[in-house]
Amino acid sequence: MEPLPPLDLRELLTFDPHGGLIHFAGQRVLLWDPVAMGLLRKELIETLGVTAARGLLTRLGFAHGWRTAETMKGAIPWTDESHWRRSGGRLHTLQGLVVLEPVERREEDGPAPFAEALWRDSYEAEQHLLHLGTAEEPVCWSLTGFASGYMSYTNGKPIYCIETRCVGKGDPVCQIIGKPEEEWRPECRQALRFYETQCMEGMLAQVTNALKEAERELRARRQTLARVSGVKEDPLGMVARTEAMKRVLDLSRRAARVDSTVLITGESGVGKERIARLIHEESGRAHKAFIAVNCAAVTESLLESELFGHARGAFTGATHDRPGLFEAAHGGTLFLDEVGEVPPAMQARLLRVLQEREVRRVGENVNRKVDVRLVAATNRQLSAEVTAGRFRQDLYYRLRVIELKVPPLRERRDDLLPLARLLLAEATERLGRRVTGLSPEAAEQLLRYEWPGNVRELGNAIERAVALCEGSRVEKEDLPEEVRAAPPSILPGEQPRTLEAMEREYVLAVLARNGGNRARTAEQLDIGIATLYRKLKQYGEPPEPPPPGPRELSSGSGRSGAPRR
Repeated sequence: MEPLPPLDLRELLTFDPHGGLIHFAGQRVLLWDPVAMGLLRKELIETLGVTAARGLLTRLGFAHGWRTAETMKGAIPWTDESHWRRSGGRLHTLQGLVVLEPVERREEDGPAPFAEALWRDSYEAEQHLLHLGTAEEPVCWSLTGFASGYMSYTNGKPIYCIETRCVGKGDPVCQIIGKPEEEWRPECRQALRFYETQCMEGMLAQVTNALKEAERELRARRQTLARVSGVKEDPLGMVARTEAMKRVLDLSRRAARVDSTVLITGESGVGKERIARLIHEESGRAHKAFIAVNCAAVTESLLESELFGHARGAFTGATHDRPGLFEAAHGGTLFLDEVGEVPPAMQARLLRVLQEREVRRVGENVNRKVDVRLVAATNRQLSAEVTAGRFRQDLYYRLRVIELKVPPLRERRDDLLPLARLLLAEATERLGRRVTGLSPEAAEQLLRYEWPGNVRELGNAIERAVALCEGSRVEKEDLPEEVRAAPPSILPGEQPRTLEAMEREYVLAVLARNGGNRARTAEQLDIGIATLYRKLKQYGEPPEPPPPGPRELSSGSGRSGAPRR
């Protein structure tokens, strides 16, 4: 392919050295601070959400690229129109947005796409990392839009670019691929929707419709869950029939009204993070971020950078300034799960942040003010850890301004079945199965098991049962082996029952299940019908009414015959 003629920035850019108007290729341009653009991005995401912000910035970049192509067509006397069509990347670089590198392809790589390029020093990825941290998806939205807009104008048909690699999500370089709209595979269409909004009103309409649909689905889901569980559930899916759990939820909502630090204690799997989210959602910070970090899952060497951030060059691999989670949660809530696992050196730094309400990034000597509500959780006995010298006493009291003790599931027997039905409804919706409930045997076995893994273990057991069951309801055989093998248990504080009382309860339960059919009940219990009648008489059950006689069947008089003795 013939090389492009050189484009000289000194010829394209004109300005008065004393200040005033600046022109690029004869059109007025502005100088913008990239940090200001980064702050705008952050504000858009926090106000509208990632989807809406991405759509706006993609369309802004598309308009910028389209306008640049339109301007450049007549700004330079091109000897070959193909040079004008291929100059978008070079103009991208001259405007200071990104540094373009061509992609070197080998024969084994297969046919080249319509357009392909590597980007280095993307201002957009740099600003996203600075203000929002590492993303899960590519973040060069306006730059990708620019490339799409430029090529769409120069080729006279829609050309859309998708970023396949991005520094903003941890890749070493940004890479884009551009193709005509019809050449993109159906699975890539989802990424193209961000180009579809033509104006702000359209985006707001999309956002409004999306919110309405989400609210409709949420209402329908709550109605379904309430119908399945038989009780009115908490908006966050909390189930509380036992007094201990009701007290925890009540204290959580009262704690949400203030900004005091909260320490949530309890065994693993009892739902400590859900309590933390409840506190956030009921607080005045609900419109800001809720950020959770598991302190036990992050190594000591990385925990400091994760919480407090780092400056560029602070350590090997620190190629960009990066804010920590305290800064990311500014104005919102930071949830430190398993805070008892924080090493001693970090405990001192954490205490200082709580006292001074400011953080210092690794490799910097500048303190930054933060406004964060801290909620911590642990499955350890921190008082014992303090006594053993493994946890700082001053940090313990700083965290334990308000303490919430979440009881284990084995002490919440009244909550177990409603919670199981709620989890079953969620699992059926998630897995697309039509499972309507629990069989009596399955429900009884759930009550027998001790649930050492608490709500998390219950959720896993219910999901397994929903996935494997063959009928319309979960049977005992669908439950995990350890749950099926659980023997009858005596609850704490419960007086042992006599065998006679247990037999009476079971016989009457089988009779009720059979709709009062005594012959079927005797058959299932493997006892004679006379034995069943004798037991029912002992239990004080009323005798079974006799079947209608021949005269009654023929006359239809409706009179009852004499009771059979």
